[in-house]
Amino acid sequence: SPDLCSVPPEILVPAANETLELALGSQVALNCTVRWVAAERCEPVPVWTKDGQWLGSKSSQDTAWFAQNASEWLLTSILQLNLTHDADFGVFACWVSNATATFTLRRVEAAGHMPAVLAALLVLALLVLLAGLYVRCRLSVLLWYRNHYGELEINDGKLYDAYVSHATAPDDRKFVHFIVKPQLENRYGYKLFLDEQTILPNSEPSADLIMNVSRCRRLIVVLSVAYLEQEWCNSSFREGLWRLLELSKKPIFIVFESQYREITHPAISLLKQHRSTVTLLVWRAGSMTPSSDFWKELCLALPRKVSFQGTMGDPQTQLQEDKDPMLILHSSYLDSGGDLHPDGDLGLRGCVFRSPPPPRISGLGAPMASAAGTTEDTQRQDSQRPELDMSDLGLRNYGARTDFYCLVTEDDI
Repeated sequence: SPDLCSVPPEILVPAANETLELALGSQVALNCTVRWVAAERCEPVPVWTKDGQWLGSKSSQDTAWFAQNASEWLLTSILQLNLTHDADFGVFACWVSNATATFTLRRVEAAGHMPAVLAALLVLALLVLLAGLYVRCRLSVLLWYRNHYGELEINDGKLYDAYVSHATAPDDRKFVHFIVKPQLENRYGYKLFLDEQTILPNSEPSADLIMNVSRCRRLIVVLSVAYLEQEWCNSSFREGLWRLLELSKKPIFIVFESQYREITHPAISLLKQHRSTVTLLVWRAGSMTPSSDFWKELCLALPRKVSFQGTMGDPQTQLQEDKDPMLILHSSYLDSGGDLHPDGDLGLRGCVFRSPPPPRISGLGAPMASAAGTTEDTQRQDSQRPELDMSDLGLRNYGARTDFYCLVTEDDI
C-alpha cells in the first residue's frame, strides 16, 4: 500500500501521548508532526479519530515538505477543535502510516470570579482594620515601647523634667495649675517647674531663664492668645524661637483649639514650618480625658520617666553618690506637697525660710522659766544636728551638674 512505509515514520510532535485539561468553551489545536526517509516509496496520509471513530479526511489541515538536506520528508497535521459541549471531549488519535499519536482531552471546571472577589474584599477589610488599629493604637504602642525600651535621660544633673512657661491670664493659670500640673505630676510622676514671667525680656534670655531651663529636660510653652501678646512674641517671634531652640531640646508648644483658628499671629505658621525641631500640640474639647491622644503625645515628647523606689532627693545625685549637703541635705524644700494656697495648687514658689517659733508663755508668773527652757531646747537641738564632713569635698563627682552657686560677700566683689 502506498500509505504504508517499510519503516514507520518518526513522530516528532507530540513527543509522547499528551493529556490536556480544558474548560468548556475552549478552543484547541492538536499538532501532529512526523518525519520519514525520502527514499521510502510511500505517501502517508494522516487520519484523525475520536474515541475510535474516523473524523473524515477534511477535518484537519495537512502540510508536507522536504527537510533541508532533502533526504527526509516532514508532515504536519493540525486538528482544530471547539469544545462547546461535553461530547467534544475524549481521546483523539493521529494515524500516519503505521505510527500513532494520542491526545486525551478532559474537562475541568473553570474558576469563577466569586472566589477572587471574596478574596479581594477580605484583603480590603483586613487593610481597613489594620489602618483603624494603627490610627487608634499608634500612640499607645509608641508610648509602651518608649517606656520599656526608650533612652534614659539620667545622670544629666537636671532637677526637673519640664519647664512650663505660661501667661498670667486667669485661664492660662487655671489650665497649667489645675490641669497640666496635676496630670503630669500625680498621674505620670513628672516634676515641673512653673513660670509665668516673660521668658525673653527684650528678646534675649535672662540669666534666671538660662539657669532654670538648664535644670529642666524639656521646655513647655502654653501658647495662648494672652501669651502671644508679650513683647517678644509681637516684635521678633522668629528670633525668640531660635533662642528657645538653643536653650532646650525640641521645645513643646501647646495651643488651644478654641483659639487656634482665630489666631492670626505668624507664630503658628512658623511652628508648622519647623515641626521637625518643635512639638506642636492642640488642646481640644476631648483632651480632658486622661486617655486622650493629647496626653499620650505630650508624654512622648517628655523624657522617659524612671521611678526610684525608696530613694530620697534627686535620683541623679543619688546615682552619682553625691554627698553635697547643698544638694540633698534637707531637700524637702523642693517638694511643694505641703504648700497650701487659697487659690489652689500654684506650683513651686522656691525656698521658704522660716524663723524659729516664738516661745509660748503658759502664765504670767513663769516668763523666765519658759525662756530658760526654750534656750535649753535650742541648745539640745543644736547638739543633735549632724556634723557635716567636708574632708572629701575635692573628691566628689560633679560631672552631672550643670549649675553651680558661688557664695561671696560684698568685700570679695
